[in-house]
Amino acid sequence: MSKPRRQDGVVYSRKDGKILWIRYRNKSGKYCRESAETEDWNEANRKLRERLQARDGNLLEIIRKGESLGFEEWVDSFLENDSRPPLRAQKTHETNTRCATHLKAAFPGPKLVDIRADAIEDYLRRRLRQRVRVKLAQGYREKGILKSSTLHQEFRVLRRMLNVAVRKKLLPANPCAGVEFPVAVKGLFRPHYVTGRNSEPSKPMLPNICATL
Repeated sequence: MSKPRRQDGVVYSRKDGKILWIRYRNKSGKYCRESAETEDWNEANRKLRERLQARDGNLLEIIRKGESLGFEEWVDSFLENDSRPPLRAQKTHETNTRCATHLKAAFPGPKLVDIRADAIEDYLRRRLRQRVRVKLAQGYREKGILKSSTLHQEFRVLRRMLNVAVRKKLLPANPCAGVEFPVAVKGLFRPHYVTGRNSEPSKPMLPNICATL
């Protein structure tokens, strides 16, 4: 393999395991070495390209900081520091807390930077097929299908959480910006008719009867 240029990086393997590693220079020219967390050469090269693109876009430190923070950990931090009164109303905090329960259950393992638009869309589609569960003394009772308005509220809370993460330089961008909400709007293509502004209703045409004398 040819020797990489000074501004590029390299994927390599170590003698102590099968997991591949990547090496690259940061913005100041210092070498950074980290595990690619995969044995697949293509995946390791993909991570290296992402690191180089983040470096060139001055986002490398933001991404590396976000990678050390779990999504559930960030949700708890948001509720504690950016959701309570007096920063937000008590009802808003209660809504955020209720939605956070579902969001943490949907994304239990990934780091904050691993929350992608396609994962959010998968979550929305799954939730639209679920039924409302009401807690009773004897257990839970299932009711009707979850309303899209409830899911819209959860999505707005998630978007707000990630916007705060962007503002605090934990994320380079909010993945919710690339999410298409999977709900068809009823009546969107309802037929309608348009007449001219100065047009008058057409009059019925009478047959022209010619009598021959």
